[in-house]
Amino acid sequence: MSNEIMSELRKDYIYNLMIKGEREDGRKFDEYREITIDTNVIEKAEGSARVKLGDTHLVVGVKIQTGTPFPDTPDQGVIITNLELIPLASPVFESGPPREDAIELARVVDRGIRESESIDLSKLCITPGEKVWMVFIDVHVLDDGGNIMDAASLGAIAALMTAKLPAQRFGVGEDTPVPMRDVPVAVTAVEIGGTIMLDPSLNEQSIAGTKLTVISNQDGGLSGMQKSGVLPLTTEQINYIVDISIEKAKELREKFLEI
Repeated sequence: MSNEIMSELRKDYIYNLMIKGEREDGRKFDEYREITIDTNVIEKAEGSARVKLGDTHLVVGVKIQTGTPFPDTPDQGVIITNLELIPLASPVFESGPPREDAIELARVVDRGIRESESIDLSKLCITPGEKVWMVFIDVHVLDDGGNIMDAASLGAIAALMTAKLPAQRFGVGEDTPVPMRDVPVAVTAVEIGGTIMLDPSLNEQSIAGTKLTVISNQDGGLSGMQKSGVLPLTTEQINYIVDISIEKAKELREKFLEI
C-alpha cells in the first residue's frame, strides 16, 4: 500500500475520532502524554538528562569549557545548542549533514533559553574580553514519537539545572552550578480540521496543517514562538494556544521539582 493511501487512511481515522472528541491514544485535546525526566545519565558530561514523552525519547548532554567571548558581548558567556536526529530514531532520518528541521528545533530551544535569560550569561564571564565559559547543549533524539520540540526543551533545561561549571579542572576556582534564574518551557499545539491539540503524536503531527510552539517563562511572559505548516491560524486560535500554553507550562514546570 502506498504512503499516500496510508496517509489518507490515517487522516480519516484521526478525523473520525476528533468528531467524537477523542484522540487515537485516548487523551483529551489539551492533555500531554506521560513524561519522565531522569538526570545525570551521562557520566562524562557536566550535566545531562533523559526525557521520555510518550514514544518520544531523547538524551541531552551539556559540556562546558573555557573559550573566547564574542566581540559584541565581551563580558558574557556563550551558549551553543545542537540537535541531532539520528537514523535510529525514525525511518525518515538520514545520516549526513544536519537536516533543516533539526536546525530549526535547535534554534527554537536555543532561543527559549536566551530570550528568557534563564542563564545569567554575565556570570559565565571569567576575564572580560578574554575568557568566558562556553556551554554546549547537545540533544540526541533516539525515538521520534512526535513533538520532539517540547521534549528537547524539557531535556535542555533539566540538563542545565544539574550542570556545574568545571572551574577546578580549568584552574579558575571552585566548581559551581550553572547560574540559572528562569525555567522556560515549550508547549506545542497543532491544528487539524479546526481542532487544536496539544502535544501531537507522530500520526497527528504528520497530518496537521499548522504547528505552533509557545515558550513561556515562570512569570507567564513569552520568550519565543515558532510556527510551521502552510495553513494559517486565526487570531482566536493563536490567543487560545498562547493562553493554554502558559497554563500547561506551569504544570510541566512541576516536573523539574522531581529532579
